[in-house]
Amino acid sequence: MDTEEFRLPRSRQANERLHALIPGGAHTYAKGDDQYPENLAPVISHGRGAHVWDIDGNRYIEYGSGLRSVSLGHAHPRVLEAVRRELDRGSNFVRPSIVEVEAAERFLATVPTAEMVKFAKNGSDVTTAAVRLARAVTGRPRVAICGDHPFFSVDDWFIATTPMSAGIPAATTDLTVSFPYGDLAATEELLTRYQDEVACLILEPATTHTEPPPGYLAGLRELADRHGCVLIFDEMITGFRWSEAGAQGLYGVVPDLSTFGKALGNGFAVSALAGRRELMERGGLRHSGERVFLLSTTHGAETHSLAAAMAVQTTYVEEGITAQLHAIGERLAAGVRDAAAGMGVGDHIVVRGRAGNLVFATLDENGQPSQQYRTLFLRRLLAGGVLAPSFVVSSALDDADIDHTVDVVAQACAVYRKALDAADPTPWLAGRPVKPVFRRLA
Repeated sequence: MDTEEFRLPRSRQANERLHALIPGGAHTYAKGDDQYPENLAPVISHGRGAHVWDIDGNRYIEYGSGLRSVSLGHAHPRVLEAVRRELDRGSNFVRPSIVEVEAAERFLATVPTAEMVKFAKNGSDVTTAAVRLARAVTGRPRVAICGDHPFFSVDDWFIATTPMSAGIPAATTDLTVSFPYGDLAATEELLTRYQDEVACLILEPATTHTEPPPGYLAGLRELADRHGCVLIFDEMITGFRWSEAGAQGLYGVVPDLSTFGKALGNGFAVSALAGRRELMERGGLRHSGERVFLLSTTHGAETHSLAAAMAVQTTYVEEGITAQLHAIGERLAAGVRDAAAGMGVGDHIVVRGRAGNLVFATLDENGQPSQQYRTLFLRRLLAGGVLAPSFVVSSALDDADIDHTVDVVAQACAVYRKALDAADPTPWLAGRPVKPVFRRLA
């Protein structure tokens, strides 16, 4: 498909309707049409496996499905079967369903480093609950976030640290401090500077780009213990993709609290706060201390979403999904790197990350990250039937999908080379460049 002939008229009209009715034109900023080349933001009709179809009738191989949530592929039969079993039995009651205890037992068997779990709908629900609980049990006001990680919550304690902090009082902003990933000395300096003020350290145990340095997570565990703060692992991304038990299961370092979501439901809305009984029970009824309003969500225990989560966990364990994701990702990464090198842009289109969680960087002629070159690259991928804001794989991808992706990447790299030689990608953009999510002005 020639990118100059590639048009999405129905998607373009639908995007106008979306913006007229929904602020931002989407319910997640990362899905906004500003993240895609101008007039080339497909609106999805449906998906199956590793493929999605837009309302213009185009089929794409999809990466980063559902912002990393659909790791088994769309409409996965084992997950749908579990959901269908619950649909005609009711989804929400005035008292807990038996499915809630079954889901908790299944989760804690999968993540044995935790002793209790509470389910919710979104990642932000559970990360904010973890922070509130840490503040309650320590009596301290400050939250220390890893400044190298892009997102923790939609709530004020995190969004206050981003360029989109409008509407958040400075007093709230001042209570969040940050530490660099992989640097124990800097973290200890922070904890010493705010001695007895930091309630928790919250971070992703592994980053998109690198593995934790040797001894780093164990060192954080020791620092948290010594300074009396709560160690929280945000396992939204690492959960399941690193191992069924998350990064904590892979690296053998046990946090006080951890949060899961995304892959847990394979597209169905479910998240989890898990952790040590001593802490978690403070949000319950069986203790004598001051009560903590931990999590209380009307839809947090929808039976069909919990059934989906149980099916996902069973599928991961029985079918070795984590290993499959790793193998697929390794094949894709090798193919993309070879294609980029073959076209002379191997230093400019850079694949990074753990094999099951690949992202790519688009660098300009000076080796700097470039939204313009990203736009050029995305345009060529879309025209070739590849929808790839990242190269995060699902287990539904097969060899033919990977081969096609690599072929399209090679074609995109040929154009990329032309733009580098001209030191100007503008002629190949056909509109404004894509934009970062976190920016101060529209």
